Amino acid sequence: MSENLQAVTLLTIVAESLIESRLLEDLVSCGVIGWTLTPARGAGPDNRRLSEVEGGNVKIEVLGSEEVIQKVWDLLSNRYFPNYAVTAWQSSVLVSRLDRYLNH
Repeated sequence: MSENLQAVTLLTIVAESLIESRLLEDLVSCGVIGWTLTPARGAGPDNRRLSEVEGGNVKIEVLGSEEVIQKVWDLLSNRYFPNYAVTAWQSSVLVSRLDRYLNH
């Protein structure tokens, strides 16, 4: 393993594309400094996605400090999980150039 790799948390969010802009604004307000966004398709526990007619889903990936990721998780839990088709998960990953992903 390369000694240049450092551990950080990866937060992956899959959400209705209808809330993409609002969600990205909220991520920035939590201290997120960058993200990767890709279109996403899939099925949930009910095997249906009503929003596919209205634009489908997006997958947003964020690398951040434990503090920032916790702020985002709290936001998702309080504002998004109860009201929208949103799911999320966290993973520990190793990255190079860690300073690019953390607020200073």
